[in-house]
Amino acid sequence: MEARVMGCAACHGAHGQGTDNDYFPRLAGKPAGYLYNQLIAFRDGQRKYPPMNYLLAYLPDAYLKQIAEYFASQRPPFPPLPAPTVDAAALEHGKSLATGGEQSRGVPACASCHGAALTGMAPAIPGLLGLHADYLSAQLGAFRYGTRHAASPDCMHQIATRLSDSDITAIAAWLASLPAPANPAPVAAGSLKLPLACGSVPN
Repeated sequence: MEARVMGCAACHGAHGQGTDNDYFPRLAGKPAGYLYNQLIAFRDGQRKYPPMNYLLAYLPDAYLKQIAEYFASQRPPFPPLPAPTVDAAALEHGKSLATGGEQSRGVPACASCHGAALTGMAPAIPGLLGLHADYLSAQLGAFRYGTRHAASPDCMHQIATRLSDSDITAIAAWLASLPAPANPAPVAAGSLKLPLACGSVPN
């Protein structure tokens, strides 16, 4: 399997630990279903990043599933914490939105879907830790503007359109500042009652 994922390792690390590049996120420990959906989306052009689209263009589903399961099983150390790029007030605002949401705007807490420890939920809701702030911000922006999608109904698009630029910056900065969780495994399927009528298999 190590030989099969050599193409992934160049950008994401041999064990999916991620790199210092904002565009190459941590894959290790994310639910296999989530990783599989991303591989399918890149292969089929639903999610666009030319190196990924090219790399996966002719790989069959079964092969992609094995890759997803490999990275889901990995538990490399989390990266050192980056220095926050925002002030304390912004970090506190990001924490408030991520852990409590804002009911008046219809913004649920990140933790309500991604788990109290933000390690995700099987089979297909990803963990949010060990990722660069710029990557997190870019993904929220992509969901907001419709260049990235989740399964219908697209809850991430609904939520992101209700966030301001400063909200997104604050959430991303706070998430990126968190230490490694005591247990990085995603919670079991069905452990969380999702706050919106989301599709069960996010892309």
